[in-house]
Amino acid sequence: MISPEHSQYLVSNYAAPAIEVIRGQGTKVWDSQGREYLDFTTGIAVSNLGHSHPHWVKQVSSQASELVHCSNLFSIPKQVRLAKRLVQKIGPGKVLFCNSGAEANEGLLKLARLSGNQDSDSPRHGIVVAENGFHGRTLGALSATASPKYRKGFEPLLPSFSFAPLNDIQAFDQAISADTTAVLVESIQGEGGIYVAEDSFLQELSKICAERKVMLLLDEVQAGIGRTGKFLGFQKSGIIPSAVAMAKGLGGGFPIGAIWISEDYAEAFGPGSHGTTFGGSPLACSAAHAVLDVLEEEDLISATREKGETLHQKLSQFITKYPDLVAEVRGRGLMLALAFKSDPAPLVKKFREAGLLVVGAGGHAIRFLPPLNVKDEEIEQAINIVDSTLSTFKPDEAST
Repeated sequence: MISPEHSQYLVSNYAAPAIEVIRGQGTKVWDSQGREYLDFTTGIAVSNLGHSHPHWVKQVSSQASELVHCSNLFSIPKQVRLAKRLVQKIGPGKVLFCNSGAEANEGLLKLARLSGNQDSDSPRHGIVVAENGFHGRTLGALSATASPKYRKGFEPLLPSFSFAPLNDIQAFDQAISADTTAVLVESIQGEGGIYVAEDSFLQELSKICAERKVMLLLDEVQAGIGRTGKFLGFQKSGIIPSAVAMAKGLGGGFPIGAIWISEDYAEAFGPGSHGTTFGGSPLACSAAHAVLDVLEEEDLISATREKGETLHQKLSQFITKYPDLVAEVRGRGLMLALAFKSDPAPLVKKFREAGLLVVGAGGHAIRFLPPLNVKDEEIEQAINIVDSTLSTFKPDEAST
């Protein structure tokens, strides 16, 4: 039961919640009525270690008793060490810390404009972005998001953004002009419906950007930190972008964002050009270190590939078993979507009532985003809930 004070004191920018979650452990959460759920949302790809992982809790608790916050006017050892670990996982360059995915993407956009303005005789301002993408709710991030449902009411947005369909290399080639300073894409469009940027597309796009001296920016906010079976989603393609935005799973539940910037652009942000009060705090960095520790010690990225294949195979059986309902399975690793032939919003509710938490997305999709350490039996339990729910669901219910 939701307290009436929820709507009384909280701004209604979110839909009214159906349950009140008060506790989590591993892949499970419990609501205020004591009911247990399998959490295949993980805070929308945030809690990659599940809830209350012992190592994460120990590290964050210990840091909270030592030093929570310190201004970036001073050097923070845990921040330096975290930057080093990220560089070692991504490639030569430097790291700038912030607080969220939207803020990380804002940093990418500022970096692109800063780079484009370096030539005072012929500055470049244009940024080409993939259609159907999502990069956050700030005005800059909204400007880089084509969907009217996010932009409506907030115009006018920032100028000089143009859009091309994901995986259409010819469209991107044509969209890049003499005014273009950067291209921004997600390796997997999360909010848009789990549409994967093909390896060949990223490879060709990387070549075009290099030839035209245009920055290639990757938004790995949702697909990063092991979720796709690589540390970052684009790494399967073998490319090296100009800069990358990260957040969500990096903190395992504590807010932190980061921008990795390649050596070619690592010195673009000079003193006073950009800043953040809370970005890269000792506590946030401690949470991120704990996440990286567990990813490495429990070999969760390899486990994600294996369990992702299992979950993909089990979801795929519903294409033939329920042909009037299910269209396809999309995604990689443990960033998967079950796509339907009509709006599946009622199914999100029915899955929840049966004890499984999932989250919708564009393209008539329902996202399955379990923790990277989800157990085999929990995957099986989730599949049984999906199966039993679909077996009694009528196609006409999906549009009601």
